[in-house]
Amino acid sequence: MKTSVLCAAAIAAAVSATSGQASAACAKMDKVSAAWLPIMQTTAYYVALDQKLFEKACIEIESAKMESPNQIIDALIAGRADFGPPGAAAGIAMIAEAKFPGKLKIFGLQGGGIKVDRINDGLIVKPDSEIKSFADLKGKTLGHVPGIQWRTISRHMVKAAGLDPDKDVKLVDLAVAMQVPAVVGGTVDATLSLEPVGSIAVASGKAKRAMTNPVASVIADPFYSGASVMTTKFLTERPDVARRVVAVIDQATDLVNADFAKYKAVLPAYTPMKADQLDLVAQPYLRGFKDLNDTDIKSYQALVDVFIAEGVVQGPINVRDKMLSKADLGE
Repeated sequence: MKTSVLCAAAIAAAVSATSGQASAACAKMDKVSAAWLPIMQTTAYYVALDQKLFEKACIEIESAKMESPNQIIDALIAGRADFGPPGAAAGIAMIAEAKFPGKLKIFGLQGGGIKVDRINDGLIVKPDSEIKSFADLKGKTLGHVPGIQWRTISRHMVKAAGLDPDKDVKLVDLAVAMQVPAVVGGTVDATLSLEPVGSIAVASGKAKRAMTNPVASVIADPFYSGASVMTTKFLTERPDVARRVVAVIDQATDLVNADFAKYKAVLPAYTPMKADQLDLVAQPYLRGFKDLNDTDIKSYQALVDVFIAEGVVQGPINVRDKMLSKADLGE
């Protein structure tokens, strides 16, 4: 989806208006519930909270941290959350859409890529491990973020390396915070991990990246495993509030993209990253609503096509139809 100049201008105006409310008392605070995952892709949301951008937009956020991507999408479908900030599961969102058509809208993408020099994921192993790629995982145990999204991606990566994910490799669900300890302790031989796990591994000296951005090298470059997602119920019933949420996330995304060195200081408050590890943290590749283009959509489509190929969801699915549009925002 190429966002039109008119749409971009409208969003920019909304952001400006949102910021302008900082010094004005809100007639009321609109409560909005968010479900999020403690990963690098969620950085714009952390900055929005830290800079009180939601409060300035007269929004009171009820923020719920989740342990797996599935939990975010489950909360959205069940009506326990109005939106999933950046970092919600892009693949699981489309699985949910296939089961419950018309429930969700995507308004941003997050990940990384080789060409854009942004790290999204890594194959994490011990410093002395002989594992250098997925082809070396035969007879080994591979940990990954819990849930169907990263189980499917992991299976696809193993297959692409010429191995059988049902016979050659044991796949294990591991919560984000447990991934480095599991590698160090020998519970698993490797993990396919999202940032900041790789940066934490490098900083600790007890683990390393055997591969950087392996998924982008196989599925799509750039690769987006994260998405900003809202429910159509929220969008339909409270369009003005939904517009403000989009504007705030876009504003925060712009702040992070423009000066990551400054805003990464918020990470220890929301992720397993420690303050003394910030120098090594990798900057995520964040795409706000107003910046989404055809390259982004094609990349997202490539991920969804993997889910179809793996038999997780029936196709065809055109992700372009699932993206938030100017019309959805009433522009």
